[in-house]
Amino acid sequence: MWELDGRIQRYAWGSADALPRFLDREADGDAWAEVWFGAHPLAPARVDALGLGLDAAIAQDPRRMLGDPVHRSFSGRLPYLLKVIAPARPLSLQVHPSREHARESFAAENAAGLALDSPRRNYRDDNHKPEMVVALERFEALCGFRTPRRAAAILTGLDTELTDRLRALLVEHPTAHGMRAAFRTLVAPSMRPDPEHIAAVAKSCRARYEAGESPSPRIDRTVAMLHEHFPGDGGVVAALLLNPVTLHPGEAMHVPAGAIHSYLSGLAVEVMAASDNVLRAGLTGKKVDADEMLQCVSVVAAPPLRVAPERLTERTVAYYAPVDDFELSLTTLDDPPGSFQPRHPVPGSGPRILLGIDGEALVESAGGRRRIGRGRALFVPASAGAVRVGGRGRIVQASVP
Repeated sequence: MWELDGRIQRYAWGSADALPRFLDREADGDAWAEVWFGAHPLAPARVDALGLGLDAAIAQDPRRMLGDPVHRSFSGRLPYLLKVIAPARPLSLQVHPSREHARESFAAENAAGLALDSPRRNYRDDNHKPEMVVALERFEALCGFRTPRRAAAILTGLDTELTDRLRALLVEHPTAHGMRAAFRTLVAPSMRPDPEHIAAVAKSCRARYEAGESPSPRIDRTVAMLHEHFPGDGGVVAALLLNPVTLHPGEAMHVPAGAIHSYLSGLAVEVMAASDNVLRAGLTGKKVDADEMLQCVSVVAAPPLRVAPERLTERTVAYYAPVDDFELSLTTLDDPPGSFQPRHPVPGSGPRILLGIDGEALVESAGGRRRIGRGRALFVPASAGAVRVGGRGRIVQASVP
């Protein structure tokens, strides 16, 4: 087993204190958005004992590190990426491509001679990026489209030129095609509304919320907040078409390929296929390619895909997503104070990453024993076999189904 030094990602939307607090590191006043515990080549976690990134450590002996099934299925690569994410302001309005679309588009950009770090690129790899978040603190998001009829009801009463046009479109075409047309009206480069029209919608949402007359106070409040961060952005108004989501600690949500979403605030563990392919339509200072995003987005009305934990043992619950790349479990320990006998099994096999959420625990496998606490992570290769833990606190484990 090897302790991992996670890679901090400093994006503008990150919190200045949530991740430093979680990792027990000194804050520096900068925005710490994510910490990556994985082998993605863009930011592999470091295995200090080997002086290597986790990707290089796996490459030295991939069959032993990953096990034969994972090695064969995922071409010698760790198929998942484990993160802790700490948004203090909204992330971009985004989707992730399917595996087939990513492969085709990555190959096309390669054939066009675009360097991997080219600002013209949309695809940094050839993989899909389904993901799942499990809240550690209250976590706010937008995810998936409402039904056209419900979106039309939300637009009713705002009485602006833009919302009247959108409402008429959805009433006349209460279908996925109508929703796609409404969304395209807001984000496509050739049709984006003027900033003053977007400002008028945000002002009307705020007024309706403050008057206590909103059919969805949460979304009116969100629209006003988004406009403060991204004035004149069509994604501000697009929020009226989407489902607001609140996850309380321990609650989870799965985001499949094609699902539109934006994380707004909170602290969560996030596990995903090992990819960095993100297609953005707005609410960001990063590259936006709404036309490409519109090729991948699903406009079929669907509620957020909440994932109910399934109990595996007395101590462990699992969060299952319908993908082959990852699964996540949470083990809660309440042994007597000072007791660190690793007698509780953590179900799973293959290459695992264990991350301490709070407290302190002793982890044991054929690879030895290691203590971990909050913000500390271990990579357990497939060859280490079964894992047992003891102590007090919570541990999440990312593994392959």
